[in-house]
Amino acid sequence: MRSRDIAIIGYGTAGQAASLYLQRAGHRIQHLEQAPELRPLGAGFLLQPTGLSVLDELGLGAAARGCGARIDRLYGENERGRTIMDMRYADLDPRWHGLGMQRGALFEVLRGADAHAAAVQTGVQVERIDAERGVYTTPDGREHGPFDLIVVANGAHSGLRALLGDAVRRDALYPWGAIWCLADDPHGRFAHDLEQRYRRAREMCGVLPVGTLPGDAASARKLSFYWSVRTAELDAVLAAGIEPVRAAVTRLWPDAAELLAPMTDVSAWRRASYRDVVMSQPFRGRVVLIGDAAHGMSPQLGQGVNMALLDAQALARSLDGHHALPDALADYARTRAAHLDIYQFLSRWLTPLFQSDHDALAWWRDLLFLPMSRMPIARGESLKILTGTKRGWFGRLLDAANRQD
Repeated sequence: MRSRDIAIIGYGTAGQAASLYLQRAGHRIQHLEQAPELRPLGAGFLLQPTGLSVLDELGLGAAARGCGARIDRLYGENERGRTIMDMRYADLDPRWHGLGMQRGALFEVLRGADAHAAAVQTGVQVERIDAERGVYTTPDGREHGPFDLIVVANGAHSGLRALLGDAVRRDALYPWGAIWCLADDPHGRFAHDLEQRYRRAREMCGVLPVGTLPGDAASARKLSFYWSVRTAELDAVLAAGIEPVRAAVTRLWPDAAELLAPMTDVSAWRRASYRDVVMSQPFRGRVVLIGDAAHGMSPQLGQGVNMALLDAQALARSLDGHHALPDALADYARTRAAHLDIYQFLSRWLTPLFQSDHDALAWWRDLLFLPMSRMPIARGESLKILTGTKRGWFGRLLDAANRQD
């Protein structure tokens, strides 16, 4: 295998995992981060069997499980108490489960395994990249490189995606985002389920147990609480303060509203917006995009972090298996295509059922979603969607040899 000089732009999950894989494969890494310091961004998230299999391969699965919260079921009701979805991991495989985690927890698990974390260059803004020469330019006009490969892993809102030109088939901001916070659950009301409540498609809130940060006591376990908001209204909703949020949640889900009782303001709340990104191919010349930079999607299916981990794994394997860089990048794109394509399709078409102004769609959702998900063939496919293991229309990403305990 040829050892390559590789620059990685972005120190989120995709960049961190790629760095670990590529370091271990013997490549020389220069890692850049635009933020002035290394820190996690984003809400709690749900690791699926797919993402857990990658962490296990990196030797980090036990550390993740030690601070995460085991999730056995996804459950949702509408405002009238009608069950809309009820899906359990064990119905697909008795040894499978999800893992709710704080973004900061996974960040620290990955950083703790990164022997070169102290060498990451922070506060570095990349203005443009010459994909053919493998050179990036900073705002002061200085060129850096050449590199054998530049990995762009700086998130869904990446400004560097445009360098791939016509390969970017779709790059649009979703009209709905969310506000979120971490909350305590002193009475243990929420344990092993990701729960959601809906009022038509215009209101949605959810509660996900996300465990602790590494080293914290079990008593410090948190929940991630999120409330769906139109992207254009995110700033206004936060500016209005905690009371309107508390009142809206109380109307929809009184039990969950109790989690907000101790909050006197919105200082603990953050905003999140999402992009719908589709690319015909995620590479050009000596540049490859991974994670949300390559395939941003709605959070409805909860696959972002898992996709980022799988991208890092696949890229490292393709580089290991091919001497010529064009062959390696083409193999990476082919390896990931069937999995990514189906989730991008499903994310785009399912999102209006839960975040939109289309009341008629929500009516049909409430009527048909649960019974359809329990039909013999649809049941198995729905569970594959939930677990992140759906590959193409009827394939499966993980086989029995990859099942997680």
